[in-house]
Amino acid sequence: MREVTTVYAEERQQAMARQVTTRGRMSVAEIAREYDVTTETVRRDLSALEQLGLVRRVHGGAVPATALTSLELGLGERDAANTEAKERIARAALDLLPPAGGSVLIDAGSTTARLAAALPRSHRLVVFTHSVPIASRLGTNPAVELHLLPGRVRPTTQAAVGAATVAAVESLRVDVAFVGANGVSSGHGLSTPDSEEAATKRALVRSGERVVALVDSTKIGVDSAVRFAALEEIDFVVTDDALSTADRKALAAAGAEVVVA
Repeated sequence: MREVTTVYAEERQQAMARQVTTRGRMSVAEIAREYDVTTETVRRDLSALEQLGLVRRVHGGAVPATALTSLELGLGERDAANTEAKERIARAALDLLPPAGGSVLIDAGSTTARLAAALPRSHRLVVFTHSVPIASRLGTNPAVELHLLPGRVRPTTQAAVGAATVAAVESLRVDVAFVGANGVSSGHGLSTPDSEEAATKRALVRSGERVVALVDSTKIGVDSAVRFAALEEIDFVVTDDALSTADRKALAAAGAEVVVA
């Protein structure tokens, strides 16, 4: 029976690799539906295929191995993915806010944007961000003293990046820095495809008295091109309940406290 199961898994993985190559991109959820397996099984299969050089794992799915390593989804596409999980993560992150009058840095991203939208209108905070959409959301919150950081705005993420942004962040020391990531793994840490985004995120991590990563479970176990922080530098990882037991143990072993929304 074990031999039959192994053969089936290999056949499924080969079929997955062919379909990813043919379609150019497939999401974890799409593959799970097509092959009637769990998303955890899909992620294991994709990890095996990536090790064989047949596909490349990206946020929420996979692309052919020949795809550009800098492939990055636009903010609109990312915002439409895993919306329910991201809303839960944002609500759970509210428990990690500093006391009234405290200061926070909010990184650009679709999950961090939901945190910004969920900030209470009766809890005074000083908020720094390099994200244009997040600044727009916070502009009408009467409890927020808003500071929009300078820099060149990248169209893909609508976030300010570059030397001016990094310098502005490095001059700060805040109570809590909330950061996003395209990938989080015990081996590679927190990562993102773009080097300028990574430089800004690296500065964000250094500027926080506490650092909280907001990442949905599809990003756990995924490596993107540029690492900006080791897991040891992160105090809390807030994610959703699709996180596997193995991934949770790996995160905890690296020193991060895992909060499951």
